[in-house]
Amino acid sequence: MYRNSSSRIFGGKGSIVEYFKTHTNSLEAEINSTSESYILNVSEEQFTDYLLEQYQIEKPIIQFEDIYADNFEKEIPAEYFPMSFHIRDRESYPRQVIQFFVPITGNSELLKYTPGINRITIGGGSSDFEVEFDRLKLEIIDFYNDAKIIRSKYDENVIITQRKLSELHHNIDEFNNSLKSWIIVEIRKRKNKFLSQNEFMNSLGVPMKKSKNTPETFSVPRPTLRTKIKVSKPEASTQPFKPEPTIDLDIYNQILKLINDVGKNFERMPSVYKGKGEEDLRDHILMTLDPNFEFGSASGETFNKTGKTDIQLRYDSSVIFIAECKFWTGEKGYLNTITQLINYLTWRDTKGSVIIFVKQKDFTTILTKIETITPKHPNYIGFVSKSDENWFNYRFHINGDKNREIRLAIQLYHTQ
Repeated sequence: MYRNSSSRIFGGKGSIVEYFKTHTNSLEAEINSTSESYILNVSEEQFTDYLLEQYQIEKPIIQFEDIYADNFEKEIPAEYFPMSFHIRDRESYPRQVIQFFVPITGNSELLKYTPGINRITIGGGSSDFEVEFDRLKLEIIDFYNDAKIIRSKYDENVIITQRKLSELHHNIDEFNNSLKSWIIVEIRKRKNKFLSQNEFMNSLGVPMKKSKNTPETFSVPRPTLRTKIKVSKPEASTQPFKPEPTIDLDIYNQILKLINDVGKNFERMPSVYKGKGEEDLRDHILMTLDPNFEFGSASGETFNKTGKTDIQLRYDSSVIFIAECKFWTGEKGYLNTITQLINYLTWRDTKGSVIIFVKQKDFTTILTKIETITPKHPNYIGFVSKSDENWFNYRFHINGDKNREIRLAIQLYHTQ
């Protein structure tokens, strides 16, 4: 079999692990080059999504179904000939060379790396495909003028290459699947470094003078259940980071769980709640939330009804949690309810719930519509999770600033 000096598939450039290491070193350098103002003001999730998009590794795809061939005549040295040929040493003889070309899409550069830490030879040999930019090339010398022999050698190389490609894809999948959690850790390390530095400087008890003052962040005093459960590259503001209050995510989920329990009770006991209006159903939810949480205020009030159908939790003069209760009236009314809720919120990482009561019989169809309608809202950022068949979690941004994200649950209940 004729071979030239080009890199053979999966060989010649070291371990794929070394490639991954170089790749993550570049990613780490980008995170560590971010300024204090940027890393403290940017949305963690949006910055993570951006870096994930930039640094996820694209798989090389070998398109064997699109193979094409060519041939040419070449002087072949005697040492390449089978032993059965009676030829003179150190001489060369003309022979036809059959070339097979297979297109590659994706990151063809990765085909030059050995998959895994150890080189694995499959079937007692290695592939003689060579990587040439965006294609593989295989050259086979036609010694016997026999198409079956040529085809057999090609097929053997395809089998070996497909096995090695499968292993490479497995390694890439493992890398990509672990990348998001790694990025989040590195972003938070960078962020916490600046926050710790500012906390230390503040603890000195002397006035600080900085070109960009970054005050210490803080959380809202945690509401606790009476059972004592604790409460493209994105642009970021160049203004000094301003600490903003927030509810702990665990407590937010507990609030939503209580709302879900009440809503499911509406469904289990339709005769009790039949004919009730939005305000009546809202009051049942409020009566469950309020006695279960303590916010530490002098008045003892936690959740308040400040409008016709909404339930709010406030800190100082701003809303940090809101639940809006509405009957399902269609796509337009649903999107308008989201807009109405967002208009109340001004702080980063504030949280809310849109509670939809559905009288229509085809409840399943409306649940399906939620997943297609919600992304149409102009403040929509992304889907987070589905906590129940009737409970969807999304990310939105407040008006005018995509880095100030809010968490919004959509909870639907079938009523009569």
